[in-house]
Amino acid sequence: MGRAFEYRRAAKEKRWDKMSKLFPKLGKAITMAAKEGGVDPTTNAKLRTAIQNAKAENMPKDNIENAIKRANQKDIASFTQVDYEGKGPHGVLVYVECATDNPTRTVANVKSYFNKAGGAVVPNGSLEFMFNRKCVFELVKTDAIDPEELELNLIDAGCEEIEVTDDRIFVYGDYTSFGTLAQALEDLQLEVTKSNLQRIPTSPVELTEEQMADVEKMLDKIEDDDDIQQVFTNIA
Repeated sequence: MGRAFEYRRAAKEKRWDKMSKLFPKLGKAITMAAKEGGVDPTTNAKLRTAIQNAKAENMPKDNIENAIKRANQKDIASFTQVDYEGKGPHGVLVYVECATDNPTRTVANVKSYFNKAGGAVVPNGSLEFMFNRKCVFELVKTDAIDPEELELNLIDAGCEEIEVTDDRIFVYGDYTSFGTLAQALEDLQLEVTKSNLQRIPTSPVELTEEQMADVEKMLDKIEDDDDIQQVFTNIA
């Protein structure tokens, strides 16, 4: 059928593979939020954010609803938020955020990923000063939004910086300002496509292509783990 067909099929398979790993993580975040603060997104900001992020990744409505329902099931496992810090190949710093029903299993897996790559898990808190924890909101860029005016409107809510790309606007603030910024954007009737808490490196490092390939092998294994929710590095 030709090379073009093979390329399209490979692209589809890659997307399906990504979704098969991403949707369970998004579903877990929804279930945890619903179990923690209730199943009504109008009164549960954390659940509202988790649903918003799932929709941004085209997660089907049925999957979202099932994830919310699981929060009320008696036999559902209790997930715990745990974080691990480590040093990977070429001195890269890595911060791993997990949601697990079995921390013993998760820590063993995380340690093995680092060890096999020639790195190691370090005591929690070792890398805290190497990352700034920020809340980030993503909006679709439109002619109706004036970035300078938007920044002025959001300063009192905790906005620290606004970044504009070709088709997106990113609003940054300290992680403690997540709730006030989310409410301010809602009051301005602006549609947020994604929002989350990120760890942004204070001193990003540059890697060569060869070094990056080594690090990506380790990161791929970490991110493939069902218990891993987010991974942050100090790579520029």
